[in-house]
Amino acid sequence: QVRLVESGGGLVQPGDSLRLSCGAAGISLVENAVGWFRQAPGNEREGVSCMNPTDGTTAYENSVEGRFTISRDNVKNTVYLLLNSLTPEDTAVYHCATKGRCSDYNWNYWGQGTQVTVSS
Repeated sequence: QVRLVESGGGLVQPGDSLRLSCGAAGISLVENAVGWFRQAPGNEREGVSCMNPTDGTTAYENSVEGRFTISRDNVKNTVYLLLNSLTPEDTAVYHCATKGRCSDYNWNYWGQGTQVTVSS
């Protein structure tokens, strides 16, 4: 059974950093693309970043480019999202999901999400 579990969220101040983790059981995050998404109250879910399998090529949504970094630990089967220079606009529930490649249409598995709140 496939399971994705996010962790690392919390309450931080503007300008702070957080590192989110997406751990997996029953699926290889090395052999599948992993995406990070976020959804703020009243807003639609938006894609934040994606990492392709094997070659590890990455993509970012424009508003987080240069501030967020996606990475992968192949041994731990975990994908991370480092969030730097956080602003209140980054407040949302962050989810990870997997599919074959970032360019594929359907996401196959989702985690339950971790809350990130940026507030002074």
